[in-house]
Amino acid sequence: MAQSSVHLPGLRTPAVGFEQPFEMLEACHERVQRSLALLQRIVDHVDRHGHDADSRSAAQDVLRYFDIAGPHHHEDEERHVFPALACHADPAVREAVAQLQADHVRMHAQWARLRQVLLDWRDAEQPATIAAAQRQLVHDFVASYERHIPLEESVVYPAARPRFTDADLARIGAEMARRRQA
Repeated sequence: MAQSSVHLPGLRTPAVGFEQPFEMLEACHERVQRSLALLQRIVDHVDRHGHDADSRSAAQDVLRYFDIAGPHHHEDEERHVFPALACHADPAVREAVAQLQADHVRMHAQWARLRQVLLDWRDAEQPATIAAAQRQLVHDFVASYERHIPLEESVVYPAARPRFTDADLARIGAEMARRRQA
């Protein structure tokens, strides 16, 4: 793994601020996708070279992202976006919210299992191979987000945005920022 491929590309691009909560949520999706791509690159790298300093470093990067940012992102949606749609007139929107809430529960459980694998990879002393069960965990976690993100961005976020005033958005953004500072 070349040094440049270990780091998440694009994290130095200008960030969206908390004063734009929906844009912040969408920017988080971009970072999720970069972290998932890094996860898949780890598997490819280990297949070719075994675990080494690069794969251990990349595993730590994925752990850091999904241990910290991932839970904040889901909490933002659970606290602010989903409740705004609980009584939405369109049953497809309500069904999408229910699906996304179930996804959060499933992805949390998937992450708990995958996290242990990444800890093992991060701490691997010798080159090793990736077991079929570990590959399946990676595949399932990536696939969950590949289904989840488009549903949020194409159905739920567009339905939720008009329900918030500028003052609501400012309050939500401030709450999102405070949770990350705590």
